[in-house]
Amino acid sequence: MQLEGGCQCGDVRYRVDGEPLHAAFCHCTDCRKSAGAPVVAWGAFNHAEFEVLQGEAAVFNSSGTAMRHFCPRCGTGLWYTNAEYLPGIVDIQIATLDDPEALPPGAHIQVAERVSWMKDTTKVPEFDRYPGG
Repeated sequence: MQLEGGCQCGDVRYRVDGEPLHAAFCHCTDCRKSAGAPVVAWGAFNHAEFEVLQGEAAVFNSSGTAMRHFCPRCGTGLWYTNAEYLPGIVDIQIATLDDPEALPPGAHIQVAERVSWMKDTTKVPEFDRYPGG
């Protein structure tokens, strides 16, 4: 599987070429704070299958050996590495893929830290576009 993605402004681009080790929604506090979102979808790949095609990501050490890579211009979170807990793995944010439909998450992880109102969002009304607009 070959997938490409990048940040919102287009300055940083990457490619992964291999089968994902897993794809999951992460509910941990660190991911939530980093993304400003209640959940982040990640796809894990062997680091050897990952390459930066364009630009240079900035890096933030969010906790211990957790390294979050993001675009220094637009701030888009792109990928995550953790040499201690996930050696040899790069986790890419699925929403930054050119085709995020290609990598659907198959699990929810770190649910012990999940925001309670994320437990069941199927009962919340849905709108095709912003309501009232």
